[in-house]
Amino acid sequence: MEEAAKFLNRIGPEELERCLFAETLALVGEGGQPQGHLWVTARHAPYEQEGQRVQSCILLQAGSQGLLDGVPYSYKLTGYVSMQLETLEQEQHERLEFGTHPMERKIHVVQHPHGMTATVTTREGEVMPLLLPPFPPYQESNWAASCRVSHGVSLQAEPQHQEFSYGWASLRGLLGEAASLLLLRVLACRRTVPPSITFPAIDKEGHLCTTTYVRPWEGGMGVGHGDGWWAQSDFVSLQHSLGVQQQLVGSAKVEVLVVERALRAAQGIPMVWHYSLLPSGMWTTLSPTPQEELRASHSTYIQQHPELFALLADFLQALLLRQPPDPILFAAEFFAPFARRQPPGPSFASSASPSPFCSISRPSPPAQED
Repeated sequence: MEEAAKFLNRIGPEELERCLFAETLALVGEGGQPQGHLWVTARHAPYEQEGQRVQSCILLQAGSQGLLDGVPYSYKLTGYVSMQLETLEQEQHERLEFGTHPMERKIHVVQHPHGMTATVTTREGEVMPLLLPPFPPYQESNWAASCRVSHGVSLQAEPQHQEFSYGWASLRGLLGEAASLLLLRVLACRRTVPPSITFPAIDKEGHLCTTTYVRPWEGGMGVGHGDGWWAQSDFVSLQHSLGVQQQLVGSAKVEVLVVERALRAAQGIPMVWHYSLLPSGMWTTLSPTPQEELRASHSTYIQQHPELFALLADFLQALLLRQPPDPILFAAEFFAPFARRQPPGPSFASSASPSPFCSISRPSPPAQED
């Protein structure tokens, strides 16, 4: 990766000075609907590791919050980057809210004398039916206690940690996530895209991968700047080539630099982002991975796991046979045996239950004897 390292070393401090500003953008979907917001800020800051002298660097912070395919999503990035775009330390934190089943991932990367260490921490909440004790001072009959089930209880799984260490030989020219956002601003000010240079990078799993800036721009999600909201349909069609283009923003035609960044992991499809940047380095549009590639990835996964059809067919058959009033609770009970962690079984489970699942409908109380 000598070529990548040489390219980064040729970026002068005066170029990085022009990249030290803050911007806030509004994320909108293809139909122009608000999807959240995104912000990026860069400034000078001191950086110190234990036992080392303080050095001046760039602190880049970024974050986004909104909806990702309809799912609440948040992301934060904090990175200390040297004036040569060398990653000193960086942390990414993302969170997805799948109902009451949140998923979190943190990726912490830090330099040490022998190279870099990437630590990936993941945590998932598990939704399972949980039987609750009666609330004093009230007393419940056995039939009422046996069918009382809480809804949407999230049990936090223990965080899972993975650590990866890499020597300097494999990190030559490494481009971290914070450094990549600074590089985009540099390219916007230069009004040029680098030649076919491949930079080493670290993906969200903590593995070494590669990132490039070489592909053409295509449509997708749009971004509004400041107080404006601009859907992708508000922009003129762009030629399928990188470089400087004329783009319609609102009623004004402006000159933007179109850049595509691809992150290629060892496995799976590439993650691709398309950016349109003003000469100041600010963004006008941002587009995620094309939907065609996502659909291809989904099809490949289904082909690799044919047991999904049998699993879903069994669940649908059981659902239609039982026709429970609460399908969500029924699904939690149906899939509970497949979960990695299960709460202790109730001590008062009824042996008269007609199925392996506890009764969802409230039974009638026993008749009073005269």
